[in-house]
Amino acid sequence: MEELIDNKITVHIADDHQILIDGVMAVLDLEEDIEVVGYSLDGSQVVDWFSEHSSDVLVLDINMPKLDGIGVLKEFANYDDVPQVVILSSYDDIKLVKEVLGMGAKGFVPKKSAGEHIVKAIRKVYNDEQYFSDEIKEKMMKTLMSKPLKSADDNNIEGVLISSLTRREYQILKLIAQQYTTKEISETLHISDSTVETHRKNLIKKTNVKNSVGLAIFAMRNEII
Repeated sequence: MEELIDNKITVHIADDHQILIDGVMAVLDLEEDIEVVGYSLDGSQVVDWFSEHSSDVLVLDINMPKLDGIGVLKEFANYDDVPQVVILSSYDDIKLVKEVLGMGAKGFVPKKSAGEHIVKAIRKVYNDEQYFSDEIKEKMMKTLMSKPLKSADDNNIEGVLISSLTRREYQILKLIAQQYTTKEISETLHISDSTVETHRKNLIKKTNVKNSVGLAIFAMRNEII
């Protein structure tokens, strides 16, 4: 007899191509802990659906008729309860990635690598963690590393920032830079997941970066790893 799984991750898919929706649904149907609860073919349908229903995760295309993905994220700013969002797009421009992250999206996966990454992305954002496909992470890394070298004053500022970190923050920063997940960090340091996330948010604020990728760059730039 098939085992029933409680608390499945519910997913809504939004894309203007039915064939892509069918493909993503076929992939997700193979996962016992994920359930697709609806789909939309344009941005207006997404907004209408979420005005009456809910899901844990929204897989959202950017380029859609009537209302694009950016418009959907803007509409969500007026909602009290919104899903975690994974952007699934034909575009992989880093400016676009930064824009949607700033509007609340948690993950970004190019359509060409959806089959490889979409399941992992959904599980990550469901747990309130960011997720980027390998090519997006590589582009973000190159963008950050290609910034002009800092002045001596900038280096001194970062040195002061590092010296201001607590022992625990330093440990967590180092593990983040080594690509440890929240669960792996909590198990390594024998602390709760929520404590790890609190430290992560504090580190992002202290180092003036936007996400965990920025923390990794900060750590490498200052030879913490």
